[in-house]
Amino acid sequence: MKLQSKLPSVGTTIFSQMSQLATEHQAINLSQGFPDFPCDPLLPELVFQASQRGLNQYAPMPGVLALREQIAALTQRCYSRVVCPERQITVTSGATEALFVAVQALVRSGDEVILFDPAYDSYQPAVELAGGRTVHIPLQPPMYRVDWQAVERQISNKTRLIMVNSPHNPTGMVFSREDWLALEALVVKHRLFCISDEVYEHMVFDGQARHSANQFAQLAERTVVVSSFGKTFHVTGWKLGYAVAPVELSVEFRKIHQYVTFSSFTPAQQAIAELMQKKPELVTQLADFYQQKRDYFRTLLQSSGFRLLPCQGTYFQLADYSALSALDDVSFCRQLTADYKVAAIPLSVFYRLPPQQQVIRFCFAKEQQTLQQAAEQLCRVSN
Repeated sequence: MKLQSKLPSVGTTIFSQMSQLATEHQAINLSQGFPDFPCDPLLPELVFQASQRGLNQYAPMPGVLALREQIAALTQRCYSRVVCPERQITVTSGATEALFVAVQALVRSGDEVILFDPAYDSYQPAVELAGGRTVHIPLQPPMYRVDWQAVERQISNKTRLIMVNSPHNPTGMVFSREDWLALEALVVKHRLFCISDEVYEHMVFDGQARHSANQFAQLAERTVVVSSFGKTFHVTGWKLGYAVAPVELSVEFRKIHQYVTFSSFTPAQQAIAELMQKKPELVTQLADFYQQKRDYFRTLLQSSGFRLLPCQGTYFQLADYSALSALDDVSFCRQLTADYKVAAIPLSVFYRLPPQQQVIRFCFAKEQQTLQQAAEQLCRVSN
């Protein structure tokens, strides 16, 4: 039997490849975006308590109501947007599920979807599986900003959706208020939809204002906003996220969500709801927590041959290695893992058409000792 693939150009992700390579070479894994430190000790205790209370069966399809109520309260505190926990919030099995479901709900066969390169790797396959086509617009280095005039020139009568990601993986760029206003103007003018990937929303550094699609009324009325408990509470393996959307979009979102996962891990939903109520500082202090790690990592690499690019948010640091090697970024990352025992991610994999640049991505969501050991190895790299 010969099967025709629906995703013929998709193979094993670079994240899996580099993590496997790191394991093979016993290298420090700064490639895949996960912490190597524990979550708040209260959280697993709350999961255990929820399970002991018998909360081990299916959660309601949209999510445990107590958790949706906490999400609504958080959205109002952070962005002054009032959303209905019963009709506008859906808990998902990770942000990736929420992104996939949102695309399937909004994109029709033949539609065009605007993406900004470098783009997270799940976006394009989701669009293609919905029968859509992606239009890639490169961000402008070294700050990786959006040229909104170039965006409007790419809008056609087939354009259905713009997908944005701020704070941005992999670059660490953060949208300004002006960016959000420009996006809102385009969405309203051309009657488009938007998916806003905001999984790093609470990791904005240097005292910058934290903005969201939730804050801009006309944009919010045409947007599915996606976020992640895994990123916020250091439990990426739990795969819990959520989507906030206007009622009409939520109805369509839930039609698909119920046939993808139906519902997500019940004890964890209950536990996170209680944690958000008992320890709101875990959210409010997250930016300072990760800024300290960013600053520490950057300080450690000052004497290295890497040129560190700006990092306004997320827990990723881009580094230009052009002074150290003429290798392409995939080959350099493999050499870095094998010879210097530190794994990173090549930036080119986030592009449809990679530009001429020699840049890689490190994850600094690590213990201080891990960052120190990695930096010692990276400072040994020479041309």
